[in-house]
Amino acid sequence: MQQQEQEQTLCAILDAGELLLTAGAEIARVEDTIRRLALAYGFVRADVLTITASMVVTVQTADRAVLTHTRRITRRETDMRRIEAVNALSRAVCAAPLPLPELVCRLDEIRAMPAGPVWRKPAAYLLVAGSFAVFFGGSWRDGLAAMLCSLVLYVIGRAGDKLGLQQIVLTVASAAAVSLAAVAAVKIGLGQGLDYIIIGNIMLLIPGISLVTSLRDMIVGDTISGLLGTSEALLRALAIAAGCALVLMRLGGAA
Repeated sequence: MQQQEQEQTLCAILDAGELLLTAGAEIARVEDTIRRLALAYGFVRADVLTITASMVVTVQTADRAVLTHTRRITRRETDMRRIEAVNALSRAVCAAPLPLPELVCRLDEIRAMPAGPVWRKPAAYLLVAGSFAVFFGGSWRDGLAAMLCSLVLYVIGRAGDKLGLQQIVLTVASAAAVSLAAVAAVKIGLGQGLDYIIIGNIMLLIPGISLVTSLRDMIVGDTISGLLGTSEALLRALAIAAGCALVLMRLGGAA
């Protein structure tokens, strides 16, 4: 391959890694995928360093030229469909490398994957919030109130994503907003147990997947990435507590 084509190939490989990392894949999966793709496209060696906010890839070509690319990661979410799609593409490339234009096209298709029906996410919010409110001991009225409050949480989350709010700030705002909505629901008699209503909605904010992924990273030896991910999850948990406390302390903690 010519140097320009090698640069473009390495850039496309980093695109695949970025798609995995921003979709919530564990670090070991990201590094292994990048390494396998690089070897499949003729690079004789690939050294990959990935943390939650950055990827650095250095490859060596057959003529011993060395190329290094760095990619900054500013936002992560959880999207299992995108992870599955990149994994499938990676397996196909390792079996029979695709032409570079086709690889780029396939990655663009994965990046532009539709989010699914518009109603699916708010419906999940309703179901999860209501179920957990009842599960933790609330009445059916608390479950109904939690479901209505979860719509506030959904709207705040959508608005925060569009505004590009930093995740910690968005978490504090979301926890405060849903706590205020829960207090209002109890005040007007819609719900009975303030704690159950808030807990049902807080379960939507807890970073459980990212915490488990970070612990898995540490178990397989990616200690730095695991510690960074764990610290981020703990900070988000503190942000949830801070958001709830801002409202409950202001209102005296009583419904």
